[in-house]
Amino acid sequence: MKLVIAIIQPHKLEAVKKELEAVAVNLMTVTNVLGQGRQKGVTEIYRGAKEAGGLLNKVRLDIAVNEAFVDPTIDAIVKGAHTGSVGDGKIFVVELAECIRISNGERGGSAIG
Repeated sequence: MKLVIAIIQPHKLEAVKKELEAVAVNLMTVTNVLGQGRQKGVTEIYRGAKEAGGLLNKVRLDIAVNEAFVDPTIDAIVKGAHTGSVGDGKIFVVELAECIRISNGERGGSAIG
């Protein structure tokens, strides 16, 4: 089992969801987050002076998947989120030690979905 964590542009969420649905990945947690990467936030000009803006709005997707769904999930996120610009986002894949369905106590890969 793996946990796929993706940080994407907010306006790409619907496209990513569509691509994930196409590969039968329907279960996810979506969180609005703030962050900055190589673009170092937004630079704005205020009254003629450059001011470094704050953190950028991003969307974080947490998707628990079994091994067979890891690559299709990653490919779907890349396809839906890609613009070719700095700031498209990142994907992290981490080992998921355990998954437990609260309603019936089911454990492991079958509890994911």
